[in-house]
Amino acid sequence: MERIAVIGLGYVGQRLAHAACEVGLGVVGFDIDARTVIGLNAGHSRVDDISDDDVTLMRSAGFIASTDEGVLADAQVITVCVPTPLTTGGEPDLTAVRSACATAARHLRKGDLVILESTSYPGTTNEVVRPILEEGSGLRAGVDFHLACSPERIDPGNPSFNVHNTPKVVGGYLACCTAAASAFYRKFCAEVVEAKSTREAEMSKLLENTYRLVNIALSNELAIVCRGMGIDPWDVIACASTKPFGFQAFYPGPGVGGHCIPVDPIYLAHKAKASGHPFRLIELAQEINIAMAPYVVERAARLLSRHGATLAGATVLLLGVTYKANIADQREAPAGPIAELLRAAGARVRYHDPYVPDWTVGEVPVPSMPDVRAAAAEADLTILLQDHREYDLAALATEAQLLLDTRGRTRHGSHSDTVEAL
Repeated sequence: MERIAVIGLGYVGQRLAHAACEVGLGVVGFDIDARTVIGLNAGHSRVDDISDDDVTLMRSAGFIASTDEGVLADAQVITVCVPTPLTTGGEPDLTAVRSACATAARHLRKGDLVILESTSYPGTTNEVVRPILEEGSGLRAGVDFHLACSPERIDPGNPSFNVHNTPKVVGGYLACCTAAASAFYRKFCAEVVEAKSTREAEMSKLLENTYRLVNIALSNELAIVCRGMGIDPWDVIACASTKPFGFQAFYPGPGVGGHCIPVDPIYLAHKAKASGHPFRLIELAQEINIAMAPYVVERAARLLSRHGATLAGATVLLLGVTYKANIADQREAPAGPIAELLRAAGARVRYHDPYVPDWTVGEVPVPSMPDVRAAAAEADLTILLQDHREYDLAALATEAQLLLDTRGRTRHGSHSDTVEAL
């Protein structure tokens, strides 16, 4: 049986391991986080979309997780699925990728296949990953072992698409590497798309997320401009969406979150600037999306002011603090910056989120309200940040003293001056 090693058991690695286990491949996982490893071996998932039952089935199929890199020794395929965050200065941070590749190199053997699934800028596989693997193993990519890039395409919380039915883009260091990686993924992916090289594969993922970043920024700026002109942006988008060609709807919101949209395009902008061709559209879109947090707070202040109140001393309830509806993932969610700005204005911040039992912002815990409708009735202002399916928005629009809806979900059927859409 072919043995697969997954380095990094976060939201990408765990889903990949699960998909491989489902088709009967032998899978081991390596992670430096002992809590993740202990949890998986005990049958507990720490990732949305993978249940504890799924992990139990993985374990019964032979999956093991370990903090001991020795589990990589017998693997014929090693996948690198570690985080690629930004530094505090906003630059790409490939520390985890470099470390994972150094670990893989110590166990690399002739004939093995190494695949980078972590998202990074074009050239990472060839310029960063390959030298580490070759120097650490004494082997040559394309000659002694295969090397490829296949950026993850996970959409947390999406029940329609998963690892099996989402087309897998694969680009190899050499043509033989592309062929080897494609053969591997075809064992559990319905469609494999072969890119010209690793650079095209890397760039394709960044294009996907840059497309979303830019179009969300367009909708966010549209919302601001429309409100200044006395136009309903939500109605504008609804009308434009009736065109059966040439238009795809994107919607305004309190900001962007997750890893893909606010982080990945910065990797492209960094590489573009280094090559002498600044990607100005990415930089502007990022600036617009970041500015939505203070805009939300400004709109909150205006709504309170029209009703004779101020943010200073007001109790503000935030609904939904994750970056996406119906999941527990809080990475880069705009709720954090909004809470900090509200606090700075003197507001007492409270929150409710059925997926987040405890929430800390700036190392200060935010009180959680167990009864969302009672909390909305008591708060001076309620701000809907994430429209989780558990929320009865019609009831909240009626019971909240004031409601600022950043998702545009309550604008139909309500003409009350106590409810306002972004």
